[in-house]
Amino acid sequence: MSVTGNTTLAFSEEQAMLLEVAREFCREKSPMSAVRAHLETPTGFDPSLWDEMVSLGWAGIALPESCGGSGMGVATVVPVVEAMGRAMLGTPLVSSTLAAQLLLRAAGAGPMEAVLTEIAAGAPASVALLENADWGDDTLCCSVDAGGILQGSKKFVTDAGVAELFVVVIDYEGAPALVTVRAGQLPPGAVTPNTLIDQTRRSATVDFSGVTVSEGNLVTGAQVGCALRDLRLLGALLIAAEATGSAASCLDTTVEYLKTRKQFGKLIGSYQALKHPAVDILTSLDSARSFVYHAASLVSDLPLDRDAEIACRMAKAQATETLLYASDRAVQFHGGMGFTWECDAQLYIRRAQWSQQQFGDARHHRKRLAALLLD
Repeated sequence: MSVTGNTTLAFSEEQAMLLEVAREFCREKSPMSAVRAHLETPTGFDPSLWDEMVSLGWAGIALPESCGGSGMGVATVVPVVEAMGRAMLGTPLVSSTLAAQLLLRAAGAGPMEAVLTEIAAGAPASVALLENADWGDDTLCCSVDAGGILQGSKKFVTDAGVAELFVVVIDYEGAPALVTVRAGQLPPGAVTPNTLIDQTRRSATVDFSGVTVSEGNLVTGAQVGCALRDLRLLGALLIAAEATGSAASCLDTTVEYLKTRKQFGKLIGSYQALKHPAVDILTSLDSARSFVYHAASLVSDLPLDRDAEIACRMAKAQATETLLYASDRAVQFHGGMGFTWECDAQLYIRRAQWSQQQFGDARHHRKRLAALLLD
């Protein structure tokens, strides 16, 4: 009997189709040379590539048809994000998906139809969630003053440099609430880019002080708290899917090197000291993918239940630790070259460090799993 009690694992025809299309698209459009070409650019990705992804319908996969989406549910985003992780492709897809899910779950498709339609049409969006660098801290200091003006800033707002819409999590009359803020409402100098260890990603500190809050862009009520809980779990799941893809690519890169590099007249891949860790990565990768798609089988447009929470937390813990181990071995197995910027192992280990922190690291999730499974 499983300790989780639920071992559902389903892989729909739609997910299989999306995974095949996404892998081919990312393989063609995002080779490692293209990834490296955008490491030093302001956005970290090719804007025309984002337009192509929007034209494929990816920005609205999880959104209702009434909002211009495909109505396929958030689970169908998982194979697309996994394929993007394999290609190390950084775009606002994850940020926009999470922003849309937060609005959809907190207010519903009807009240948010205009905003969600924009997101489905390709307007990049982002959730302004963190008050500090701790992804497990849900403290809210950002608030609305007596004059209806926002006061406060948010840390590590993903894709803030290209976002046209921000969903800001605030304290409103002692309870969590959401405010939608357009990039044009921000005062000059409000967005301060962060320097991240993972140069395929972008985030910034955004100061929302001075933005006027109107009734039309404020979301309040008990559903906001539930939506925020779901946001953190869905964020963990999507980062886990991306990390799983990146770990698979990292393993491919490492194995290719083991099959070509010779030392003492023998291929280094023939040594057991390198074979065994490679097999460990492969088995961990299979486990991570199983956890990710188990979680994808349980999440839906309804509030996430206990089983879905357990699955999302397990997926995040397993996938990010797998990427961390795979990237560490990639650096070591490449020898002296592995420590140089020119070696792709550096990109994987940097992504592992950042992905591990997003939406909580493995220790954070296992601590909560212990309470869910053992208490």
